[in-house]
Amino acid sequence: MITIDRTHPSWMTGDVAELFDLSADFFEKEAVPQFEKWRRQHRVDREFWRQAGEVGLLCPSIPAEYGGGGGSFLHFAAVAEAVARSGDRSWSHTVHSGIVAHYILDYGTEEQRRRWLPPMGCGERVGAIAMTEPGAGSDLKAISTTAVREGENFIINGSKTFISNGQNADIIIVAAKTDPEAGAKGVSLIVVETDGAEGFQRGRVLDKIGQKGADTSELFFDDVVVPAENLLGELDSGFFMMMSQLRQERLIIGITAVSAAEAAVRVTTDYVNERQAFGAPLIKLQNTRFELAECATLARVGRVFLDDCITRHMRDDFGADEAAMCKWWLTDVQCRIADRCLQLFGGYGYVLDFPIAHLFADARVQKIYGGANEVQKELIARTLDRTPREPRRA
Repeated sequence: MITIDRTHPSWMTGDVAELFDLSADFFEKEAVPQFEKWRRQHRVDREFWRQAGEVGLLCPSIPAEYGGGGGSFLHFAAVAEAVARSGDRSWSHTVHSGIVAHYILDYGTEEQRRRWLPPMGCGERVGAIAMTEPGAGSDLKAISTTAVREGENFIINGSKTFISNGQNADIIIVAAKTDPEAGAKGVSLIVVETDGAEGFQRGRVLDKIGQKGADTSELFFDDVVVPAENLLGELDSGFFMMMSQLRQERLIIGITAVSAAEAAVRVTTDYVNERQAFGAPLIKLQNTRFELAECATLARVGRVFLDDCITRHMRDDFGADEAAMCKWWLTDVQCRIADRCLQLFGGYGYVLDFPIAHLFADARVQKIYGGANEVQKELIARTLDRTPREPRRA
């Protein structure tokens, strides 16, 4: 079991620091004792969502008039830091508060905001976003789910997979083709309210190698009728909206990466100081010392980079290429640190009784979702490539 580190980074001051401390206290008391239960049942209890809402940990960066905490992205980041430092990735509050709520805030009508955001802020309704499909992951232009307009409704057909909060979600933003012939320019975002939605079906909770407490699910839409008023933003503008939100989404992934990497260094430092080998603590062996020194340095560099990204984001000076750098490099560092730290545990590192095993298994998918790291490198490279582009072939 991990004790949450209470260190405040440079951007965490004033009421942001107070919210972090509140979040850490709440999570240690209410969440950490339930980690094993959540992993066994492959989901977080709905009651925990309501508890978190009562304390004020949900939608902290959403205006108070819509049921949120009235803070900035820093307030959301403070909660995300506390959760990630716990060493468990069961609770997908980042999707709920940091992604779904902001799509509704940024692109929803006034009526939509007042209808969907307050119940999300108090934990009565859980949010999810359904982009990925069995045949379309990082290439969102390739989605095949359709939404056909019929009178005052859309009829949605298709399937989605790898959807965080899939079993708990009451509000799902679905990416669907409203003009299949237009490619990326024919994608729209439509909000499906799952209560009473005929034709909507939740599939299995995927049995993952890590993040086992997260209800990552398959979703199926078979002639699901959704009121046209549930269209989010303009018709056929979904791809643009998704691209616009990716900077913040990738920064959020960076926050979880650094916090988890620091947690890995922390639990490994404790272990090698206690574990005896060859008549002395492991920390006395030169290989252990050098490995841990390198991991601690990598985590520190990652922290400085992340804090700079957060500061630039708050100044609205955080570009898409920098978001790609943040996402790929920090998740790569997270995986490297988790692997090297697990090695220092020896055989015990492979046993799920030890936190490092969960930190290792949970880390791997960070290099995949939010846009695979290979895609992030391509996005960065495009900003560096000054050679003339070849004309498109007819």
